[in-house]
Amino acid sequence: MNCKINFLWDNEAAVWIATSPDVPGLMLESGSLDALIERVKFATPELMELNGIKPENLNMSFIAKREDKITVND
Repeated sequence: MNCKINFLWDNEAAVWIATSPDVPGLMLESGSLDALIERVKFATPELMELNGIKPENLNMSFIAKREDKITVND
């Protein structure tokens, strides 16, 4: 089974947020993208089992998006 995991940076909270259209209930956050990826890898099989989804294998695609605004002084 293929799972798309989306990571979005929240500038105000200074955290990465993980969600997925393929994993019902997935909503995790962390200040570290690497730490969040590890948490997602651990939580995804448990969430899928709780939702009655029992794939033999999981292929995860991680998609991260971060936008920053900078001021350039002349």
